[in-house]
Amino acid sequence: MQTDRLIAALSTDATAAPRRIGPVLALALLAALPVSAALFMSLLGMRPDVRTAMHNPFFDLKFVVTVALAFAAIVVSLHISRPEASFERWGWLLTLPLVIIAAGIAAEMTMPHERPWLTRLIGNNAIACMVSIPLFALPFLAAALLALRRGAPTHPTLAGMTAGLLAAGLGATLYASHCADDSPLFVMVWYSLATAFVAAIGAFAGSRVLRY
Repeated sequence: MQTDRLIAALSTDATAAPRRIGPVLALALLAALPVSAALFMSLLGMRPDVRTAMHNPFFDLKFVVTVALAFAAIVVSLHISRPEASFERWGWLLTLPLVIIAAGIAAEMTMPHERPWLTRLIGNNAIACMVSIPLFALPFLAAALLALRRGAPTHPTLAGMTAGLLAAGLGATLYASHCADDSPLFVMVWYSLATAFVAAIGAFAGSRVLRY
């Protein structure tokens, strides 16, 4: 009798529909958005000349890069939340922001500038960038990790790192509307360092939270 029940249970598991992580992740990120937005508005807020800045293609490029990172990381996170998934098949999507920012740097280098490239790279807001992006990303990271727990990633550290990239992309999108450094060189260096820090936090947390 016990054997029959075991066979029936295994058959049920084999035919059960896989958990749908997408809607859960979307709801979790939407729930985290007001928290990060409240932090952003209370601590920084949008830059005063944001309407004028919108006519600067390099200001707009910052959002293309950060949104591309968030979107790519969401796709990869949903994929590797399944136990049979492999990172190699979808991980290349995470290179898209690098391709975009590299194109932006190439375009900027062909244009005349009053400030030398090293000055544009260092910028005026490096410390604020390094502090703000992780701060605004933390609510998104917590939400993403909680959502991905409903999946069954076979590589929890990798899944956590991808959740960190997702969170950093969203946090950087908020920060970009305040940052007055629009040079792609600045974005490449300081945004990337802040993103790497959040990804490291995500990897550490994921190795514990997403393990099953």
